[in-house]
Amino acid sequence: MWDLASGKLLRSITDAHPPGTAILHIKFTDDPTLAICNDSGGSVFELTFKRVMGVRTCESRCLFSGSKGEVCCIEPLHSKPELKDHPITQFSLLAMASLTKILVIGLKPSLKVWMTFPYGRMDPSSVPLLAWHFVAVHNYVNPMLAFCRGDVVHFLLVKRDESGAIHVTKQKHLHLYYDLINFTWINSRTVVLLDSVEKLHVIDRQTQEELETVEISEVQLVYNSSHFKSLATGGNVSQALALVGEKACYQSISSYGGQIFYLGTKSVYVMILRSWRERVDHLLKQDCLTEALALAWSFHEGKAKAVVGLSGDASKRKAVVADRMVEILFHYADRALKKCPDQGKIQVMEQHFQKQPEAHARYSCPRIDMVPIIVDYCLLLQRKDLLFSQMYDKLSENSVAKGVFLECLEPYILSDKLVGITPQVMKDLIVHFQDKKLMENVEALIVHMDITSLDIQQVVLMCWENHLYDAMIYVYNRGMNEFISPMEKLFRVIAHPLSAGKPLTDEQVIMGNKLLVYISCCLAGRAYPLGDIPEDLVPLVKNQVFEFLIRLHSAEASSEEEIYPYVRTLLHFDTREFLNVLALTFEDFKNDKQAVEYQQRIVDILLKVMVENSDFTPSQVGCLFTFLARQLAKPDNTLFVNRTLFDQVLEFLCSPDDDSRHSERQQVLLELLQAGGIVQFEESRLIRMAEKAEFYQICEFMYEREHQYDKIIDCYLRDPLREEDVFNYIHNILSIPGHSAEEKQSVWHKAMDHIEELVSLKPCKAAELVAMHFSGQIETVIKKLQNQVLLFKFLRSLLDPREGIHVNQESLQISPCITEQFIELLCQFNPNQVIETLQVLECYRLEETIQITQKYQLHEVTAYLLEKKGDIHGAFLIMLQRLQSKLQEITRQGENTKEDPSLKDIEDTMVETIALCQRNSHNLNQQQREALWFPLLEAMMAPQKLSSSSAPHLHSEALKSLTMQVLNSMATFIALPSILQRILQDPVYGKGKLGEIQGLILGMLDTFNYEQTLLETTTNLLNQDLHWSLCNLRASVTRGLNPKQDYCSICLQQYKRRQEMDDEIIVFSCGHLYHSFCLQNKECTIEIEGQTRWTCYKCSSSNKVGKLSENSSEIKKGRITPSQVKMSPSSHQSKGDPAAKKATSEPVLDPQQVQAFDQLCRLYRGSSRLALLTELSQNRSSENYRPFSGSQSGPAFNSIFQNENFQLQLIPPPVTED
Repeated sequence: MWDLASGKLLRSITDAHPPGTAILHIKFTDDPTLAICNDSGGSVFELTFKRVMGVRTCESRCLFSGSKGEVCCIEPLHSKPELKDHPITQFSLLAMASLTKILVIGLKPSLKVWMTFPYGRMDPSSVPLLAWHFVAVHNYVNPMLAFCRGDVVHFLLVKRDESGAIHVTKQKHLHLYYDLINFTWINSRTVVLLDSVEKLHVIDRQTQEELETVEISEVQLVYNSSHFKSLATGGNVSQALALVGEKACYQSISSYGGQIFYLGTKSVYVMILRSWRERVDHLLKQDCLTEALALAWSFHEGKAKAVVGLSGDASKRKAVVADRMVEILFHYADRALKKCPDQGKIQVMEQHFQKQPEAHARYSCPRIDMVPIIVDYCLLLQRKDLLFSQMYDKLSENSVAKGVFLECLEPYILSDKLVGITPQVMKDLIVHFQDKKLMENVEALIVHMDITSLDIQQVVLMCWENHLYDAMIYVYNRGMNEFISPMEKLFRVIAHPLSAGKPLTDEQVIMGNKLLVYISCCLAGRAYPLGDIPEDLVPLVKNQVFEFLIRLHSAEASSEEEIYPYVRTLLHFDTREFLNVLALTFEDFKNDKQAVEYQQRIVDILLKVMVENSDFTPSQVGCLFTFLARQLAKPDNTLFVNRTLFDQVLEFLCSPDDDSRHSERQQVLLELLQAGGIVQFEESRLIRMAEKAEFYQICEFMYEREHQYDKIIDCYLRDPLREEDVFNYIHNILSIPGHSAEEKQSVWHKAMDHIEELVSLKPCKAAELVAMHFSGQIETVIKKLQNQVLLFKFLRSLLDPREGIHVNQESLQISPCITEQFIELLCQFNPNQVIETLQVLECYRLEETIQITQKYQLHEVTAYLLEKKGDIHGAFLIMLQRLQSKLQEITRQGENTKEDPSLKDIEDTMVETIALCQRNSHNLNQQQREALWFPLLEAMMAPQKLSSSSAPHLHSEALKSLTMQVLNSMATFIALPSILQRILQDPVYGKGKLGEIQGLILGMLDTFNYEQTLLETTTNLLNQDLHWSLCNLRASVTRGLNPKQDYCSICLQQYKRRQEMDDEIIVFSCGHLYHSFCLQNKECTIEIEGQTRWTCYKCSSSNKVGKLSENSSEIKKGRITPSQVKMSPSSHQSKGDPAAKKATSEPVLDPQQVQAFDQLCRLYRGSSRLALLTELSQNRSSENYRPFSGSQSGPAFNSIFQNENFQLQLIPPPVTED
């Protein structure tokens, strides 16, 4: 023990710990007379220093014995001078970390254990780490202990309650992707971690964000492995502690006052966090001004991490940072002006101020907006005085920079973030945009500006010259409280073309819309284009606007001007929108007596202008009366309108003399009725006039009010625009609840009366309607359909599922006679579709259907039905007769004419006949197959017999090709010798005419040779594949096992240390190694047929379900990893065991062979090799054996070669690593 001040040796302690162990740690507590030491035996001792009569002594007390677990890390709690009075310091807390758990004990006033925390399963080579620090949580400062081992850091908060007891609570974990060898607190929010590859990680504790990573391999850190292995005392330490010592560097790293000291082999290194000023200055040195400003702003807002050097309250910190940011902004502006090019294109100079390049590669600074950033941060710092005085004056030295600055103000003004601009800047801004012809931008800016900063006369003149009407209205309203003058000016622009009947230009239409919106805003008390009118001016503005609208003449009226020019102009411009404006206004005039008088007055003017004038269209007149009907229908209505005016409107809209605008007039009247105008009319007269004018929607509206739903069907059917909607209407009436049975019955009767019209309109819809609602009355519907074509369309839609009818066919109770009636109609109107339709139909009788097809001589259909009936021979004879007749016909044509008749019909018939034979040959014996195929062959060869070799038939080559197709098809079902014998037995060929069929015979022989070669090649490939698979299987079974580690995966003890015990070592093919005793304790043994089988604990623990009986089935399936087991004699069965004799009498695969075979099967999924070899090994000389033929019954018929999914994998087998 040394005195560092004088360098004097105070005492030498020889009995502090047991001899033969190395000291791992020795640390003082806050009490200078108390220290803690930890030795390589895992024990912890308390050292108490005393001085009695001038003699220095030391007493040692064991706090923790290494026999209960080896402690390899200790950390006493140290408090700062300002926290000496903290209530928890009196306990003198000590944290200890063993290889299995964490302990927190109190040394004072008496020894006491306050917490024990077990690790759980950890990597045995990872280093336990402990670190204390005082942190503020919920406004209370308490010590927090951080401990970790591996890649997870745990934080424990230690608090003392009122009773004096200590409580430890867990905080949020920190999960990492690397193993730690050191943990150090920099401050209460920032920690520095060192991983196993010597990389420093700076972490923010609260957000768990990684702030920086530094490589420190150049430090050449000193490790404490020699102490943990106790090399100086003979190395008598445990293997576990020696394994931890490989990465231990406890004594090489220390921290104090925000600094971390690292001991290297050549020097000592100090790591500190830069202060906030240093961090900002570092970015400035790298010429990354934008990043420097962004970092400074994060300091200003308190969002930065690992902040050092900012103290005081929040306002003081913000003021310090703000001053520094202002300095950076001025530096930023000076730098931009200094580096501006002296000459060149304006675009280049503008780009310089808008896109300022940053130059340091380390920060990869992109090109950023320079002047906008200055504006941004001036506004964020609320320094508009700086922005519009010093900064503006500085940037105004360069005209381009000044222009860029003014343009940057636009988005802030439009978003109302920038108000109170100085008049000089405002004037320069407007002049700049005006010079650049950006008048739309000027208008948008003016309506967001403070009117006091504008020259009103200059702005109004500019607005009129450039048609900036929004800005003009804004200046009049806000600057002069004048609301009528803008209206007068806008009316002058649109009134003349409207009164003259000329179309409006796009600009005039925009002006008219602005005028409507402006009037609406004024009447609603809102300012245009944004904001609100002052409350004291709202009544005055409303009265002024109404007085303006109802003026009899304009101020500068000519003698030809009609009365009420303003109302008339707005009605001509957009009647509907103008009335909507009035309707919205009337909603707010309920309790205002003067407003009610205005309301009645303006309604009278509307009626006088529109009813007494023929310039308005029916739609415009209808809009007016719809507006009036809505107003009159209100419960608190105070308007009066003469009822005879509604009758005049009805006469006007229903006038049969005017056929133009029919749909428009009907829609207008419908809107009028729906708005409440129905009370203004006599209903019977209205219906008569609507029927006369063919207003069927009006009739529907009236009939629905009277619940006469059957008459509405007539309305739909008479209306050509809506006739197809009748089906949905009938369906809704019949299905939606709320209608009485009588109403539904009347609708159905009306639908039945018009069933022919409905079917002719949409057969599918009509059939769906009948099937859904009246499936039991289908026969009645059929009787009503007298037209056979309509009946055919109806039945096809009803019965044919391909027509898309959305009804369950099984729910329809349809008799077979109806289906057969449909089939007969199908034979008449669409015979080509009969077979396809029969394939999807279900409910019909075969005998009756066959008679129908025979009646209409549809031979293919008859053959199909006979085949379905089971009369294969009858179906074949019909098809054969058709083929023979077509062959005879082509023979006669070839003899009598020189035309070239098409062989398409013959080929199609032959293909259908072959398909018939192929479909049914599988279920016939050999004799029955020959009865099908040989007549077909003879029929195809008959024309060739009639032609001589000297005078061949015109189509002889084509017929030979078709005959060859028949031969190839029948070779699948008829043996080749039988075919040759049948041909040679023919009298014609038996007399020396074999030359005519030489081509057919040679073709058959070529086919045979091809199939034989294919069979031999396939057999050779399969034999090679099987040989390779068996070689790999043998190699995998006999391969040795290589363990991954030299210690047991359960007890973590090296297997060599257990050799003195009568124990066995078990190695699995997965590489894990165990003691048999450990596996037995984990219940990883299974008895199968009297023998012990082992399962890997690690590999099977995640899949365990707690039932060992299931594991026996798993090992049979090859899912449990087998092992090489050194069996003890007691594990073998006795020789007299009959079960053992039975087991040894049959070859049984051991678990390794089961696993290898299962792996082989998974590697080669597909057709079974055993099935292929079994089929190929059959006796080839057998008469019935044809591997590529489907003619055999029984097992041969189920050949794998007949499977459509069978594929030969003709590729080399994959190579696996030994």
